[in-house]
Formats: sequence, C-alpha cells, structure tokens
Amino acid sequence: MPRLFTALEIPAPIAMQLTLLQGGLPGARWIDRENFHITLRFVGDIEMSMANELSYALERVKTEPFSLGLQNLDVFGSSKPHSLFAGVTRSEPLHSLQAEHERICQQIGLEAMTRKFRPHVTLARLRSARTPDIAKYLSGLGGFQSPEFNVGRFVILSSRNSVGGGPYVVEESYQLIEKAISDAN
Repeated sequence: MPRLFTALEIPAPIAMQLTLLQGGLPGARWIDRENFHITLRFVGDIEMSMANELSYALERVKTEPFSLGLQNLDVFGSSKPHSLFAGVTRSEPLHSLQAEHERICQQIGLEAMTRKFRPHVTLARLRSARTPDIAKYLSGLGGFQSPEFNVGRFVILSSRNSVGGGPYVVEESYQLIEKAISDAN
C-alpha cells in the first residue's frame, strides 16, 4: 500500500538557495534538498487499485505552466513549533491546480481534506528546537525571498511511513501544457 501525495518539485537553483538557509538553529532536523517540494494534495496510504485510478484521473488535468516564488520563513505550530517552512507567493494558477487535485481525489472516492491549503516548502522539523532559538533564527532570516521559477509539471510522490522529510520517489509526472491558440479567422 503506497503512501502518496501530489506535489510540485523545487528547481535545483531554488533548492540550493534553501539549503543555504539551513543551519544555525539548534534542534532542527533539516530536510535534504532533493526532498523539497510543494504539496498539492496529500493522499495517504491507499490500495494500488486506487493509486492507479488517481494516476489515470490526473491525466485529465489541463493547466498551463505558471511561475511561482518563495517568500518569508515561518513555522507551523504557534504554541509548540514543529516545522520550519518557506512560504509560497500568492498564485491563482497554483490554487486552481490544487483545487483540481482536490476535486479529482473526491471524485475517485477519497475523503475531502479538512485543512485549508497553505502552500509551502518544509525546510526542517523542529521536534527539539527551543522557541527562543526559533525566534532568533526567524528574526535573522525570516525575510527570505527567492526569484520566480517556472512550474512546468506536477508529480505523484511516494514516501515510506516515516517521521517525515523523505526520501520521496516520483511515481508519475504530468506536464503542464500551453493552450493552443485557435485561429478564429
């Protein structure tokens, strides 16, 4: 039974920028750069037949390529921070793509996600990091901003049941396609 989710990959130059932010926070368990991604829809542990159905259904997604950027560092877990992440710039194409993934998952029988979509790239797990150290880290690096990058595909990633942070394996990839310009003349 694979554990799956759909995601956008982070290009190597942006991933390198993110790795330069890693360090200087005692108790952080840093994510390897090859595992950086933006989750679109967590699917979870599903049977192979459902995984195949999801893979087939995602082929129907017709979205044009778009650009994204990363900005600001923050944490999840206000009273007990557990994850450090880079936020994603506001993007209607990204939210539309995520909403399409959510619709498809529900159409094939998966339960609706209960959390609001908040696109991000997880940089570290903070299981033993202290709040004052996190605040100090964020005050120094929290204003991070990446250049924009092009999004030309989305993927289905699999992971093994672990504490988080990978390793992740690309199971399927789906190209985003420019819409053909029709000649109305």
